[in-house]
Amino acid sequence: MILIWIIVATALAGVLSISAAATLSLHFLSKMVERMVSVSVGVLLATALLHSLPEAFSMPGIVPQTLFGLLLVGLLGFFILEKAALLRHNHHHEGDGHGHHHGHDAENAGKSGWMVLVGDGIHNFVDGILIAAAFMADINVGILTALAIVAHQIPQGVGDFMVLLNAGFSKARALIYNFACSMLAVIGGVLGYLYLDQTKTLIPYLLVFASSSFIYIAVSDLMPQMHRRPHIGESIKQVALISLGVAVVLSLSLLRH
Repeated sequence: MILIWIIVATALAGVLSISAAATLSLHFLSKMVERMVSVSVGVLLATALLHSLPEAFSMPGIVPQTLFGLLLVGLLGFFILEKAALLRHNHHHEGDGHGHHHGHDAENAGKSGWMVLVGDGIHNFVDGILIAAAFMADINVGILTALAIVAHQIPQGVGDFMVLLNAGFSKARALIYNFACSMLAVIGGVLGYLYLDQTKTLIPYLLVFASSSFIYIAVSDLMPQMHRRPHIGESIKQVALISLGVAVVLSLSLLRH
């Protein structure tokens, strides 16, 4: 019975959070992609630095040097992946004589989109484990944990949608991939129920690796785009929107705890 509760809660948490984020992103905010990039920076950095990393470092038995080393490996790993994608894209593009179809360049432009999906998928998997642990302790605690995760995932989902749209993904692709990532919470929940002791030991490392993708995307991809608009008025708006993203994640993280 507990396993059924876990599957239903993780599935509903994914559907509700993605539906709310998609409604906001695709219907109300899609015409403000440039503005929402700044909010996405705040959401991604705050999720990594104020939520995931503190949670990882606070777990018992953790060696800080190991987690910092993994964070470094993650950042360098995403740099290498992006460098490989750039090299491949530079050598294979429309008009290079290799017969690439129309739209090939757009399909290969979404490097930051794929990286944020990796980080988001790992984060959802960890959330599934946390929901499973909560339900195994008490059903009421499990329900409250699932609701808190939904509230926390909505602004992160909006940030992810904006990164995907900004990276050249269509609205349909952004929705499908975000929904697929959200379902990793179900897998995390089931594995958490079956192998809770083993999966709990992986949580801090998964959180750090997911954080490395969020930090890398915000700092290497989104912030340089914002620097292309250096006017003082625009800069003030960007700082205000980044602060808004940080404030939303911080307030929901405090609520979740």
